[in-house]
Amino acid sequence: MKKKHAHGMIVNEKVGDVMATDNQKALKRKETLKAISEMCLLDDNLMTLVFDRNIEATELLLNIILQRSDLKVLEVVGQREYKNPMSGGRSITIDIYAVDGNDKVYDVEVQRAPEGADPHRARFHSSMVDTKMLKAGQEFKEIHDSYVIFITASDVMGAGHSLYHVNRIIEETGTHFGDGSHIIYVNGSYKDDNDPVGRLMHDFRCLSSVDMFYPVLAKQVKYFKETEGGQEIMGQLFEDLVAKWGEVRAKEIAEEIAEEMAEEMAEEMAEEMAEEKALEEKKASARRLIARGKLTLEEIAEDTDLSIEIVRDLAGLQLA
Repeated sequence: MKKKHAHGMIVNEKVGDVMATDNQKALKRKETLKAISEMCLLDDNLMTLVFDRNIEATELLLNIILQRSDLKVLEVVGQREYKNPMSGGRSITIDIYAVDGNDKVYDVEVQRAPEGADPHRARFHSSMVDTKMLKAGQEFKEIHDSYVIFITASDVMGAGHSLYHVNRIIEETGTHFGDGSHIIYVNGSYKDDNDPVGRLMHDFRCLSSVDMFYPVLAKQVKYFKETEGGQEIMGQLFEDLVAKWGEVRAKEIAEEIAEEMAEEMAEEMAEEMAEEKALEEKKASARRLIARGKLTLEEIAEDTDLSIEIVRDLAGLQLA
């Protein structure tokens, strides 16, 4: 009976473990689906998936922002990394990297937080893109035009426009400098269904594909948000991001611990050096008092705050 009872307990425990694991998986999937349902194209993870390798969607995006209809995209890559050649220098990962038929390069970024669209960041992105433009021996005039495009959730410039074009000008003449470097801010909060930019930004804010204007965008958003296959990709992306964040955080924690240990060791060494210096000063005072011969060794030990053993050793050395 006891064996049977024990066996039954083991079986029940295993069943309980399986049920607990299943419940955890179900809860995790529910949380993932909720997170996916709350995403829109202003979230760089979804935006990158929608536009990565998607020439048609990228052509639509760039033609609307650049107010053209003839731009042809040859290549588009999501999450392209630009490594800084300087040792210890900061690198960047571009949300969307694209090249058109005239070899012009486009860096498209989405930023929810205003601080993410700081002008200095735009300048840095522009300079990093330029570093990949020329090969050794090429003339500087061969460098292609580049466009750094920030699509921001709010109107970071605050003037109510749909687009803000940033180009260098010669102040004295008011003419364009013509270096081929362009920065464009797109106001993600802009609303005007009669304006192509307004419709595009409407689609970027949409949580559901059925509410979107542009079919090429709606199709991709529907796949990643509303189909099992797309949701699996999104779920794996979340897991990878969590794992990457964990690695980064672990490295930060290790660096923090190492820094704290180094500070503690430095403090301990400083304290030890201070104590040794104070002891040597006390010994020097004791030697002077011993040399004068006016106090007993016990009195010298008391006056210098040294142990009687140390004072006796000093006296022995001086008398030797």
